[in-house]
This record gives sequence, structure tokens and C-alpha cells, in this order.
Amino acid sequence: MSSTRNPGRVAGFLYLLLALAGPVRLIYIPSKLFVHGDATATSNNIAAHETLFRLGIASDLFVGTIVIFVAFALYLLFKEVDHNLAVLMVILGGLMPAAIYFCNVLNDAAALTLVHGANFLSAFEKPQRDALVMLFLHLHGQGFVAGEIFYGLWLIPLGLLTYRSHFLPRFLGVWLIINGLAYLALSFTGVLLPQYEARVSSITFPLLTGELAFMLWLVIKEQSLNRWSPQAGLLAER
Repeated sequence: MSSTRNPGRVAGFLYLLLALAGPVRLIYIPSKLFVHGDATATSNNIAAHETLFRLGIASDLFVGTIVIFVAFALYLLFKEVDHNLAVLMVILGGLMPAAIYFCNVLNDAAALTLVHGANFLSAFEKPQRDALVMLFLHLHGQGFVAGEIFYGLWLIPLGLLTYRSHFLPRFLGVWLIINGLAYLALSFTGVLLPQYEARVSSITFPLLTGELAFMLWLVIKEQSLNRWSPQAGLLAER
């Protein structure tokens, strides 16, 4: 079956693009440009490697766009399983994360403006601008922590849809729900108990592979929307 007629395969490939682009701003850019606790060094690194920093901004915009298409492709796959759950999945996993990504880009844009030191910023000395750069970079990180709530919530309806679909393995549905709960634990720890965030992250990391398994299954396995029907679902439940 061609990918154009297979929403599962399309969703899998879009998911793969998401997995490749997501770590650029989240992991790669900070590892190359940010110096923990040193605002001046961080600001100087951004100024010296502006194109790389802009790549991080572009990757956030790309991810914010692609999540909508991922959610829509999955909606096409699961809408006959449970329409209401499929719509909820699109809202929690497509629209809300996209809004957070696009709003979060403003923090990086503000940091870049401060690095440039435009004329209207002449009232601020360079150390003050450097401190503000770190502030906006920190706000970007907090935006990601807030976004983890939706990264977790959307996996719950997705997991339920997968479990009920009868054309995807039920263990994937359970794994996705566990993955979503792990994201929620990370987000609320980052907000309420940030001193324990690293510890909780190390504990929950093995649980966060549910999305990866789901993505690979969609890409590798032939899945067809036409394989689900109410009659088939009732037979499978007996």
C-alpha cells in the first residue's frame, strides 16, 4: 500500500521528522553555545555563532508546524476508532504544543536582539544585556517544561486509541500511556520541585521510549486505516 493511502505510514514518517528536528534546539544548541552560570560567555557564543543559534529558532518553528500535521495524520488513522478521543488528541498533541513552540521562539528572538545590542538598548550596559540574554534563555527552558504537560496529556488519548484500534498492538497503547504519565511527572517536578528534576528525569527516561516504539512501528509495519471497522472491533473484543 502506498504511503499516500496509508495515514499510519504518513504519520510515522512525520513523527520521524519530529524526532530528528526536536533535539536541535533542546539539546544540540545548548551543548554548543550555552555556558552554565556564565552570561557573558553565553552571549559571546551566540554572537559568534549566530547562524547556529538561528538554526535552533528555525527548528522550533519547524517542530511547531510539524506537530500539527502529525496529529492530523493520526486523526485520519484513528477517527473511526473513537472520533471524540481523536479530536482530543489533535487538540492536546497538535494545536496546544504548536502554540507553545511558536510563543517560545519569542524568547530566543529577544535573546538574539539583546546580543545584537540595538540602539534602543543603549540604556543597558553589556553585562546587563548579557544577564537579560540568560533570562530569556531560561524562560525558553521553562516554556519547554510547561509544554511537557501537553507532551504527556496527548499520549493518553493516543494510547487509548491505539489500545482500542485492534490493528495496532495493545502493548503499544499501554506503553504510550505510561510514556505520557512519565512526561507529566517530569513537568510537574520541574514546576514544583525543580531540585529533583534531574533525578526524576533519570528514573523516567526508560519509560519515555514509548513514542519511539510507536513511531518505528508505524514506519516499518504496514498499517491501514481500512483494517478497522466497528464489526472487526466487536469481534476482537469477544
